[in-house]
Amino acid sequence: MAKKKRTRADVEKEEKASQKENDVHLPTTISSDEPLKKIKKWINKERVLVFSSRGVSYRARHLMKDLRTLMPHSKAESKMDKKDQLFVVNEICEMKNCNKCIFFEAKKRKDLYMWIANAPRGPSVKFLVENGLYILIGNTFDSEPHWTLMKELFTQIFSTPNYHPKSQPFYDNVYTFSIHDNRIWFRNYQILEEDGSLAEIGPRFVLNPIRMFSGSFGGPTLYQNPTFVSPNEYRRSLKQKVAMKYIDKLHSKQARKDRYLPDSYKMDPTDEVFVTIRPEDAKGADKNTFYRVT
Repeated sequence: MAKKKRTRADVEKEEKASQKENDVHLPTTISSDEPLKKIKKWINKERVLVFSSRGVSYRARHLMKDLRTLMPHSKAESKMDKKDQLFVVNEICEMKNCNKCIFFEAKKRKDLYMWIANAPRGPSVKFLVENGLYILIGNTFDSEPHWTLMKELFTQIFSTPNYHPKSQPFYDNVYTFSIHDNRIWFRNYQILEEDGSLAEIGPRFVLNPIRMFSGSFGGPTLYQNPTFVSPNEYRRSLKQKVAMKYIDKLHSKQARKDRYLPDSYKMDPTDEVFVTIRPEDAKGADKNTFYRVT
């Protein structure tokens, strides 16, 4: 006997029945003492490795710890030695079973660079971490292709996977990524009331993009910031400004001496041949020319 073919209506009924079985209904009020039920719908296995190199400052360490706290799907790792090459980060991500990475690289104990990468295939972006107190005006990530790619990287790295075991069944904070002055401004706000009132709780930082690579921590360059000035060149320009001030000061002193000469006109040295000096008016070596007769 031939089997009866299923109609489209039958398929839709079966799909609705399966969705009802898998739906999880949460109560309207949840007590903080009650343990949360574990949901086995965690499909997006995104894990972000957040660590740094040796030599980072205390501010960079606090920033790294804050990012780990904000992202429940992050993992920690010990500091990487400066002698190791950047491609070693891909091996560390593989050992930690992470497919995304935020790596803080310190140089000269002054400058902090942040790498965000999709390990191990890329792309990856290198930023210079700066401080800023600018009031945000909005997002313009769709204006240029490189901003669009950075937006996708930020979305994949900072967004909490759905049904993650460490995630909470509510929203209590908001991340903002805004573009101003060719930089990305990050702010973190806490939702205070149901009407949408916000309060900034931090951390806050500014990312100055340097270069974007097609691979993870290397590869062909997709974008390079033409307006970027390295911290070394910036400090060198400040020193040159100070040096130029000192040089200008010396030039002004020399010009003043040239303008005010000791003799306003040329004198004939023979005019002083018949000038006689009284003994009481003699000074210095001229006193030796006079002898008192006793």
